[in-house]
Amino acid sequence: MEINNLKDIGNFIYKYRFILILALVIGFSYGFLKQKSNLDSSISDGINITKVVGSPEYENASLNIKSIDMGDEKSKFSFNIENYDLGIQTSKNFDYQLANSAKGQHIHFIVNNGPYSAHYIDSFSKDFEKESNVILAFLSRSYHESVKNKNAFILTQVGENQVNLESEFLFYSRPKGTYKGADTERLLLDFYLVNTEISSNGNKVRATIQDKEFIIDEWAPYYIEGLPKGEINIKLELIDSSGNLIETPFNPSTRKVILE
Repeated sequence: MEINNLKDIGNFIYKYRFILILALVIGFSYGFLKQKSNLDSSISDGINITKVVGSPEYENASLNIKSIDMGDEKSKFSFNIENYDLGIQTSKNFDYQLANSAKGQHIHFIVNNGPYSAHYIDSFSKDFEKESNVILAFLSRSYHESVKNKNAFILTQVGENQVNLESEFLFYSRPKGTYKGADTERLLLDFYLVNTEISSNGNKVRATIQDKEFIIDEWAPYYIEGLPKGEINIKLELIDSSGNLIETPFNPSTRKVILE
């Protein structure tokens, strides 16, 4: 059909109006389905991390070793703690939704970068199985966020085989274990740095969560949100400014946590 003027255009639209309407409907449906598909993909890959803001700083808190009594089966550790109370709930001046210990503030005690044990008193016993045991202990808020001032931790070792404690260290802390109910919606990502700093033009931490990478250049606690239920795989790596893994003990760290 040859179209030469406005009348012809009008006749064309009238004659083929059903085909034009059908084409519009198909086009709209395709666009909607494509948009929905992209949205679903975004949701399935929607893991994100954001900095936790609002925790009390405890700038003057300190942790020091009072004594270590090595035994054949168990060894006793005693600490001096100043300007920090174990066993109380940490005040929360922010939109709080994190797994929290009903027993209150405590010490995170980590051996060879394994999962920490939580201790709510300043003296306790531990059983060591390996000849070389690098020990990191630091003060923790009731919701397991570490206190990051320079006096709030100790790094030491016991055993025959010695590690260079002047090395750069990245220790894994949270998340840990199994999470249920509302606690699965927002997990705490927290780690501890010793003898190193991270920055936009220096060392960094690469966090891989369910195969999604995040480059972290500020030592801070972070929320992890958008996780699916089930087994969650997390890897933390201390990397240099070029993205290369730094050769140092316990690097990288890997963990599995469960969300039910």
